[in-house]
Parts: sequence; structure tokens; C-alpha cells
Amino acid sequence: MGEISSLFTDIVSSTETAVLLGDDAWADLLERHHAAVRAQIARFGGDEMDTSGDGFFVVFPEPSRAVEAGEAILNVVEALDLSVRIGIHTGDCRVADGKCTGLAIHIGARIAALASPGEVLVSDAVKTSVGATYRFADRGTHELRGIPGTWRLFALRRQARMDIQPTLQAVQT
Repeated sequence: MGEISSLFTDIVSSTETAVLLGDDAWADLLERHHAAVRAQIARFGGDEMDTSGDGFFVVFPEPSRAVEAGEAILNVVEALDLSVRIGIHTGDCRVADGKCTGLAIHIGARIAALASPGEVLVSDAVKTSVGATYRFADRGTHELRGIPGTWRLFALRRQARMDIQPTLQAVQT
């Protein structure tokens, strides 16, 4: 498959929310969550590789699409009164049995695990690939469980595209 950008999502405090809501209400909320996330995956040209309970693994052909999808997913999920953490990494992917595999996928998953609630956390590879189009906050270097070395990570600043001008209404508030 070559170079892709992997995006991983995870609902924050999903077990606690499920207990609070009960099985039927949680199943309904999870169904709405999945529909909202899938709409953004399609909107930005991603391919859903897997879902496990309350999280998604998606690949995008370009890092900019993954970053835009990540921000859009945060927004639609917040409208459901949920919070997610998202991790994105760009690297090589191999396809085996219809699934995307490789070290880059493991790195993306580990980055997602370090993201704070309501945060899109990206690797330096993603930040470098998208250039100055987006704004990021440096989150320092981190060890990723099972991955050699340290990794510099960056948090996407919300509404981070540099080429989007604020509307008059937004400026007045």
C-alpha cells in the first residue's frame, strides 16, 4: 500500500459512560457516535480498517486529510457529549489479508494512547508533512511502549488551518 497516514480514535471514559447510561442508551449513543465518525471518514477520503468497541482505525492517503478528519471527528463527537482522543502518524503500510499492517500502525496506536481527552496528537512525521498549513503545540518527546527511541509529538490546535479566515461573527464574539 505504501505510505499512508493512520488515525486512531478512542472514546474517553467509555466504560464509565456505559455504566452510567445503561446498556440500551449506551448502544444508542455508540451507534450515533459510529455514524458521525464514519461520515467524517468518508468526507475526508479515509478507509476504515477496523473498529473495536468504541474506537476506530482509519487510513488516509495524505496526512492533511487525516488531520482535517481528526479535527472534524472531535467536533461531531463533542456534539454527542462525548470526548475522544485521537492519534495520527504517517509511515509505510503493508497489506496482509486485507488489513493494513506495519510498525507505522503500531506507532499511530501508541500516539493515540498518549493523547489527552479532546486532543488530536500527531507525530513529527505528520507535522512535517503538512507543513505550515496547520498550527500545533509541541508536546515534547515521549517513549512509545514497545517502539524504540523517543518520539516528538504535537497537539493540533483546534481550528488550526492557517489559511482559514475567521468570519465576522466569530471576530465580534
